[in-house]
Parts: sequence; structure tokens; C-alpha cells
Amino acid sequence: MAKLTGGLTLEITARKQLTPGIVRIDLARADGGELPPFAAGAHIDVAVGDDIVRQYSLCNDPAERHRYQIAVLREQQSRGGSARVHDVFHPGRQVIVGAPRNLFALSPEAGRHILIGGGIGITPLMSMAAALTADSAPFELHYCCRTRGTAAFFGPVEQLGGHNYFSQEDEAARFAPAAVLGQPHAGTHLYVCGPAGFMNAVRGEALRLGWAEANIHREMFEAAEPLTQDGDQPFDVRIASTGATFTIRPGNSVVSVLAKTGIDVPVSCEQGVCGTCVTGVLEGVPDHRDSYLTDEERDEGKLFTPCCSRARSPLLLLDL
Repeated sequence: MAKLTGGLTLEITARKQLTPGIVRIDLARADGGELPPFAAGAHIDVAVGDDIVRQYSLCNDPAERHRYQIAVLREQQSRGGSARVHDVFHPGRQVIVGAPRNLFALSPEAGRHILIGGGIGITPLMSMAAALTADSAPFELHYCCRTRGTAAFFGPVEQLGGHNYFSQEDEAARFAPAAVLGQPHAGTHLYVCGPAGFMNAVRGEALRLGWAEANIHREMFEAAEPLTQDGDQPFDVRIASTGATFTIRPGNSVVSVLAKTGIDVPVSCEQGVCGTCVTGVLEGVPDHRDSYLTDEERDEGKLFTPCCSRARSPLLLLDL
């Protein structure tokens, strides 16, 4: 269902297998011209297939204007995106990508930055570290992997003065969140990216230590809640502009049901992490299963991600 329109057509100019499961891809204009600028922490939407769009963090230096560089982990339970990148993304192939978007920006208010990446979550932090180095801004970089063999950015992290941790190597240093975070300081901001469990553990430790929620930043590319849950019930959505009402049964998403009736809601990730499909709610109570809305927006109940979320009330009146 996901489609990417109005994007840039770029060419794969380089590919490197960093580990057996991680490949790095360089995307550039065929004529070598400059690309739209991006800020540290940004990501791009990538049309992986005709109906598959995925989001990948840019991991190169934001000062570079000649390429966008991404690194992709082959997911064991891939829904088709990462496997396709590994199998068919080779130099010379043309790829449609969206303009860079940033939901994980460095805070301009921070005087010091702590960057913590778990696994492939290190990618946006590499861009951040490059930008902070260029600005001579104080930061720490911490990279957590299972083994050295899975640490695709082991060398670059060391070159940036960062620390590597390996959870499955007996003689390796272990990552201890409390020791890395230390006591909170108003001018220090934390940025964490990686698997949901890893990020939740780091965030939980930061909150336990007294860190302010506003100083903790996370980048998520997977849904915070399971998209399908036991006990899901049917509910109705009504379109405010027409009054048309549709039943959303368990296992179906709102966007998929609406699409079959000709109501096209823009979507991208289909997991509730990118915000492309956010829709207003005029009546009813959403069952939020996204990772995009803030806690305040969820509590207010006026916004909804129809790609993955459902309803707690029998009816949602959507501002469409």
C-alpha cells in the first residue's frame, strides 16, 4: 500500500558489506550534483519496492552534499524491506527517496550531548557525532552490540573517541547505563536509538536517576505497541466530510479499509513511527499503538495514526 511520490530519483553509487548482516549504501545524483541539505539525526524515506517504503537514518556527515549514506540491517523477520535492500540494491540501480526529515534533531539548548546507540541504532548518532565534532561541541558516544563481529561501526566509533561495548564477549566492557548517564544536569541531553527494549531500558534508567523527560530524545523505527493484539474488537470510523461509515475488523487497519473505498490517506512506514498519516479525531477515543505522538498528544486524543492504531470507543469521527 505504501507509495512514495514526488521524491528524488537517485543512483546507488557505492555498496559495502560492513558485516554479514549490515550493508552500507551510498545514494547520489546521477550527474553528481548537490543534494538537499540535511541536519544530524535526519532520515529519508526509501522506495524499496513498488509498494514498500522504509525509513533509514542518514549516517554520514551532514556537511556532505554529494551523497546520502544509509546502513541497513537484514531483519530476521523482515516484512520485505531490509531483505530487498540486501538482495537487489547494487551500484547503478536507481532508487526513489524522499527529502530528508528530522524527528531526532540535536537540541540547540544542550551544552553537552550523550549519544547511545544499540545495534543498527548507531546510524543517526554517527551523523550527530560528525556534526558535533565539526562544531567542537562536547559529547560522548556509546555503541552497544552483541559481539565485535556484529559491530559494523566499531572503527568509526573509536575514531570519534567513542566507546564500544559487547554484551556477549566475556572479556569485553559491559554497558552500564547508570555509570554512563550519571547525575542529571540541565544542560546535558541524552539521545538513544536502537531496539525498543534497549531504548526503554536506557530511558527508564535516566528517569530513575532524575533526568528530565525533555532532555531525553529517542528515535524509533518500530511500533511501540503490537499492531495486532489479542482481544481486538471491531469499531467504526466515520468520515466527517461525507458521513460515510466503515467497520474496521481485527487484523485490518483503518488506512487499508479506507483505501479499498477510494479514500487515500498518505502513508509511509505503516507502523506508526513516521507521522505521515496522522489524522485529526473529532469524536471518539483512539487506542494509540504508534511511536510518533507525544504523551500529551495521546492524552488529548485529538490526533490518530490510522496506519496502526485502533479505537477504544465504538466509533471514531475522523477529520477527513
